[in-house]
Order: sequence, then C-alpha cells, then structure tokens
Amino acid sequence: MSASPARLDPAKFRDPLRTAGGEPRARIALRSLDTLWLNTGTLCNIECARCYIESSPRNDRLAYLRLGDVEPLLDEIRALGLATRTIGFTGGEPFMNPDILALLDACLERGFHALVLTNAMRPMQRLATELLALRARHPASLTLRVSVDHYTEAQHEEERGPRSFEPTLAGLCWLAAHGFSVCVAGRTIWSEDPARLRAGYARLFEERGLAIDAADPTALVLFPEMDERADVPEITESCFEKLGVDRDLLMCATSRMLVRRRGEPRAVLMPCTLLPYDERFALGATLAAARAEVPLNHPHCARFCVLGGGSCS
Repeated sequence: MSASPARLDPAKFRDPLRTAGGEPRARIALRSLDTLWLNTGTLCNIECARCYIESSPRNDRLAYLRLGDVEPLLDEIRALGLATRTIGFTGGEPFMNPDILALLDACLERGFHALVLTNAMRPMQRLATELLALRARHPASLTLRVSVDHYTEAQHEEERGPRSFEPTLAGLCWLAAHGFSVCVAGRTIWSEDPARLRAGYARLFEERGLAIDAADPTALVLFPEMDERADVPEITESCFEKLGVDRDLLMCATSRMLVRRRGEPRAVLMPCTLLPYDERFALGATLAAARAEVPLNHPHCARFCVLGGGSCS
C-alpha cells in the first residue's frame, strides 16, 4: 500500500458555484440519459474495508427500491422520448433486494439492457433457477458485472473479508458456464502497474476457464480509488481543456441514479452512482426535473471521474 495521502482542505467543495480559490466551478449538463441506475439498497451480505457507500449487513441508510418506485421512471423514459439503453443495478448487493427479479423483468420486458453489479455470492446463487429462467426469456439483454477486487485471494480478501474469494469465483464461473454475459470489476487500491494488474487477471481467468479478455477495459473494468478525505484539486471550467478531458464522458453527462433514503416518502434521483447520500445533489423525483446541470462539488467528481477517468456505466 502507498503512503497515506494529504488530507482534504476543508475549504474545498463547499460552494456549488465557486472553488475555494474563487474560480467558476465546472458544471455538467445532461447530454443524454444513456443509463438509469437503480440503487437497490445499501444492505450487503459482506462488509468491504473501503466501500465508498459503506454497504454492510447492517447499513440500511438506503432502503430497498420497490417496483412501484421504478416503473414510473421506466414509463417516463418512453414518454419523454429519451434514448436510454441501459438500466444499471447497484447497491449494496442487488440480489438481496426482495423485488430484484421483478425489477429486472420490468426493465427487460420494456426492451432495456440490464447491467447488474454483484459479488456473485450466496444472495445471487440462491436465485440460480430464477436467473436461468430470466436469461432464457432475455438471452441478449442481461449482463452481470462481478466484483473481483484483485486477482489474488489474499488481496481480494484484504478488501472483502475472509472466505470471500472462492465463493465469488464460483458464482462467476457458474454464470459463464450457463451462458450469461459477464464482465469483471477490479480495484486499483494497491497502486499496481495497470499492465501487470491486467496480466494477473488474465492468468486468473485462464486458470478458471473464463473467456474474459483482461485487456478489454469493458470486460475488465479497473476502478480508480475513492477517498473523499484525501486531498484533490477542485475542477474549474478551464480544467477540461487543460487536462484534455471530454466533459461529455463524465457519468453525470449521461446517467442518473434512483435512491430511496430510509424514512423518506419517495425515491429521488441523484447525478451518478457515487453520491447516494449527499442531499446537495438531489435532483427531484422525476427524470424531467433531474435534467438540471450538476456542479462538480465533491471530491469523487475530481478524483474518480475527471482525474481518474472512471465510470460505472
């Protein structure tokens, strides 16, 4: 592990209009709603050491989304004529949500592609029969992205806890063996050279008989690390040209995420998957309202999206 980074200046990421240095803060318009994310709830069967959303068997800050929360947005996509292609499912562990099969079926029956982010452990495995039936009805429209944080058991379990590596690999291998579309998500928290990291995954995939191309950034997604307490530059309007970053590739230019906070009467939309709790970013309950510009007023905006080039889509 690398040395601890400097702590974030408390004056940063306060004003949605200006940076701590007084410059205009970058704002991102919704270019096109390509992906609607559903945070199915923060409960998870495991507790990772550095989960950005702090999912665990005890964290229910985000309640389970229900079919009644989601169907109005699916209908609104059609009513507004939006070009949404993918409905993404994240958590927590999506397969712990009691409505997960109904949610998936509702999205797939309407012709969307569904992308499910999962650890492929027991919550998914207990639904094996139902998943096979779902795949039979929609063979080309369902993808599962399995979180394998590192290609070695020791480092994966450093993050995800003891006895988590083999069950995850078993779930991934089961999906692949039964013809599901699969990809893998890894982490870069160990500061390992990207080429070496991909080579390590390639060996793992070969050993397990998995036809996953570790060199393909869509088949093996390597996420930059997120620590909102670590120092990072604020992003101004002039940064995009200086950095050579296309602002239209940021998640908030093409995505929104639905969450239901515990105790609140209705689900609300957020700009992206990284900011489930921060009420400053709440965009309302409808997609029409959620078209508003998003200020890059959070450390994750800078570290993960602009400087890290990360995207969950």
